[in-house]
Amino acid sequence: MTISLTNASITSVVLCGGSGTRLWPLSRKSLPKQFVPLVGGKSLLALTLERAALVGPHALVVASEDHRFLVQECVESADANAASTILLEPVARNTAAAMAWAALNVAPQDLLLFLPADHHIPDAHAFADTVRHGLAAAHGGAIVTFGVQPSFPSTAYGYIQQGEALGGDPHARAVRRFIEKPQADRAQAMLLEGGHFWNAGVFLCRADVLLAGLEAHASDIAQSCRAAFATQTSDGDFRRIDATAFAACRSESIDYALMEHAAQTAGAVAVVPFTGGWSDVGSWNAVAELSPADAQGNRIHGQGFVVSASNTYVHAPHRPVVALGTDNLLIVDTADALLVASSAQAEGVKSVVALLEKAGIPQAQHHRRVARPWGAYDSIDAGERFQVKRIVVKPGASLSLQKHHHRAEHWIVVRGTAQVTNGDDTLLLTENQSTYIPVGQVHRLANPGKVPLEIIEVQSGAYLGEDDIVRLEDAYGRGT
Repeated sequence: MTISLTNASITSVVLCGGSGTRLWPLSRKSLPKQFVPLVGGKSLLALTLERAALVGPHALVVASEDHRFLVQECVESADANAASTILLEPVARNTAAAMAWAALNVAPQDLLLFLPADHHIPDAHAFADTVRHGLAAAHGGAIVTFGVQPSFPSTAYGYIQQGEALGGDPHARAVRRFIEKPQADRAQAMLLEGGHFWNAGVFLCRADVLLAGLEAHASDIAQSCRAAFATQTSDGDFRRIDATAFAACRSESIDYALMEHAAQTAGAVAVVPFTGGWSDVGSWNAVAELSPADAQGNRIHGQGFVVSASNTYVHAPHRPVVALGTDNLLIVDTADALLVASSAQAEGVKSVVALLEKAGIPQAQHHRRVARPWGAYDSIDAGERFQVKRIVVKPGASLSLQKHHHRAEHWIVVRGTAQVTNGDDTLLLTENQSTYIPVGQVHRLANPGKVPLEIIEVQSGAYLGEDDIVRLEDAYGRGT
């Protein structure tokens, strides 16, 4: 259901560029936290899109080119009747450039609601009501930020200090200043003083106001984005810009590029308080709080079991994981990596990922399961000269017409119906049927049915790398 926000036309801009390494091993470079199903089987991005649909009929999603199919999958899974256009960044350039590019894609007077893709707000309707409270100030030319009412003296968030009221607006007040992440004593003092809010990085403003602000305070970013925008092309729901032009843009957050400067001008930046629940899901402690606690403070997700334990979080979606006699522990199990950490050390996970990357551990960045535009594959087992994958193909989808120089493949259908091109032959395979693809044979796998197709693929050969693919035809624009 869409909440009426007077006659305002609001386009939500979902900023989807984070890497999410603080939630390793669940979140990795190839699958950042905004794409991981963390809440009720849904991803944070899908939930953000559902919130966006409450305030307007259209959304722009700014994401990495590398994640285009993950974004598309989340857009399709979101329970939202809003159209989404996906802006694909060829290289990451932080939030100032992402927001400028989005602003160039709408009319100057359009209102833009900028939303991080990886936040959790349980009461989406209360959030939509709060957005409505910022309309008057945004229409009047202010950049409106939505400050979260702090529930404890956090040292992990930046703060917004409110100033005087804006004219007769009963909801918005001027921003006096933005405050960096404080020390504990300063955070406690701000909480007791009142008038300070957590900076959630959510903004509402007219497109022309944002661009004018960047021209005034970060003109190089504005000019670089305009130059890159001139190269924009469209491909269905995807929009792309030239990589060289966009890479020339300075990488800077919107806070440093614009907000801190604009706040020095009276009335240029306003704050509207949000009193509902909010989390940036920025650590495993924050994820743990999404699950209910038992009498001993334990929280369980999936197949976790605790015995004589307290204040222990167990994330076990794939297999039984038992915590015996533990206290203040985080246990996160995935198909190919395990994290056991003290709750007090949750903020150190990011440094662990850097250590694993330096050691060349592939699990630092990549999951076993890999998303593809046609579905996904999971690398079940591998050894010298063989690899086993579980492949899932969406209904109506197909892989590219391809061949391999170094490997042969055996396909066994375990669910659904497969349409197989094998050299000059085309055949239909159903459950428990199989086929063999020799080295160098041109082949294709397609799902003509109404349910997902699942096959087991056994590869054998001297080289099994993913780059041993010669694509002859591809419906998804990938290179041959």
